[in-house]
Amino acid sequence: MDSKRICQIIKLKPSCVDEYKAIHAAVWPAVLSALKQAHIVDYSIHHYPPLQLLIATFKYTGDNYAEDMKKVADDPETQRWWALTDGMQESFIEGAQGSGKDIPWWTELEEVFRYDG
Repeated sequence: MDSKRICQIIKLKPSCVDEYKAIHAAVWPAVLSALKQAHIVDYSIHHYPPLQLLIATFKYTGDNYAEDMKKVADDPETQRWWALTDGMQESFIEGAQGSGKDIPWWTELEEVFRYDG
């Protein structure tokens, strides 16, 4: 299967920039393991300060994206991680209550151009 590329955005609260960057400098090994088991590779998060945007990109290399994302959401250490990070963020999606819930927390963006050359 060809990999699926994902790009997502969310707003970072200005008061949380330093803390957010600090915890992401040392992501918990169990969280990284959950991502690896869910076929997530080449994951990065970028910060655009003028708009307080976080921009996440990753590749999904598995066969069942929804099932693998459910496994990540059910992982206890990932849930603990999200309990920390979600409070630092503001979702653009109306009704969103946090990561791993029925309503997505991060906004997934449409890919409009790709050059694989």
